[in-house]
Amino acid sequence: MAEKAEKNVFKLFRAGMKGPVMSDLFSAEPEGGGTMAQGTSRPAWAEIDLAAITHNTKVLAQLVRPAQLCAVVKANGYGHGAAAVARAALAGGAIGLAVALVDEGVDLRRRGVRGPVLLLSECGAEAVDAAMANNLTPTVYTAEGLELFSAAARQLGQRKPVHVKVDTGMHRVGAPLAEVPALLRAVADDPLLVFEGLWTHLAVADGDSDDDRTFTHRQLAAFDTVLTDLDRAKALPDLVHAANTAGAIAYPAGRYNMVRCGLGLYGYLPGPAVTAALGAAAPDVTLQPALTLRAQVTSVRTLEEGARPSYGRLRPLPGRSVVATVPLGYADGVPRALFAQGYSVLIGGRRRPLAGMVTMDQIVVDCGDDASVRPGDDVVLLGRQGDEEITADEWANLLGTISYEVLCGIGPRVPRVVVNAPEPTGGSMSPPLP
Repeated sequence: MAEKAEKNVFKLFRAGMKGPVMSDLFSAEPEGGGTMAQGTSRPAWAEIDLAAITHNTKVLAQLVRPAQLCAVVKANGYGHGAAAVARAALAGGAIGLAVALVDEGVDLRRRGVRGPVLLLSECGAEAVDAAMANNLTPTVYTAEGLELFSAAARQLGQRKPVHVKVDTGMHRVGAPLAEVPALLRAVADDPLLVFEGLWTHLAVADGDSDDDRTFTHRQLAAFDTVLTDLDRAKALPDLVHAANTAGAIAYPAGRYNMVRCGLGLYGYLPGPAVTAALGAAAPDVTLQPALTLRAQVTSVRTLEEGARPSYGRLRPLPGRSVVATVPLGYADGVPRALFAQGYSVLIGGRRRPLAGMVTMDQIVVDCGDDASVRPGDDVVLLGRQGDEEITADEWANLLGTISYEVLCGIGPRVPRVVVNAPEPTGGSMSPPLP
């Protein structure tokens, strides 16, 4: 049995110690991917500005101090490329990473990402060995899940850190409050598990109603009762966390000593209430969207007034128009509903409306009487071109959804091309906060 415990890995990583060891079978792979079937045969890609990720991490880490920041890179880094985002966030001051699935954590290890990786949900029995072998920090909230990880630690002969999740009102996963004492006792009594963290998740920290605020304060109060009992028993873990991006900004009391930031890292805020809270707390702070969805014009034709391009022939052109074809469609995360909502793309620094329904692989764009548009011209579907900008929030407003879904919905056929990668900092080691 190994005598040295693998304990408090998040704190040790911040202190400059070596991150969790990967298997020698894993080697670093190119940035920007994730396990995605990407193409290079058409001029369409998502450009990921890693300097923006690092900037946003630094801004949020500074805002929440003395709490520390854990970077949420699940769902392939919210569609940005998990490994690339992870390195940029660590370079910006994150003390560790968080993912939803064991597969996501394993993929980070295969791509050479070191440092603590927290699993945000219990995994099934079939994934426990992979989680342990790749030094992923499990979250537990059931007796059955706890036993699975305890058995795996015994088999390895190593002490392993765990985080316990408490359900304070989200009612998705987490130990109900009545079951928390027994679960915590079981963790404390297990000689091969280290109680590293306790956490919960806020359901409406981004809300702007009195009811939302009351419910969030109620969640934090319930969580505090668990912390009070642990404090009395002198059994507090090293890490206590409740706040997502919204909670970290709008509820300073919910920062505890770590926050889990997701959306904010990518340059967006989850709603006007959070935007207002950030403006009040740090009026000079701005977040930078990190993703630009780009393509090039592949075909140009001039059509007469009344022509009805694309499937369904849904809308006649209002006049004789130059119509450009762009090689991105709904299979790539450009929803059909954008057409009916009056969506425009950017070509030549100007907004140009769709000329017809979005198809699986392509869109058609009405460029009016602009005869200067040519094949090869740059097209921006999300991002900035000249003085104009189209944001994920704009898409979300048109579609009646949220920016999270817009970003995560950019499909696997779209290559992620990284720019402005951070300088290496001793393998993915995170430098001290300024």
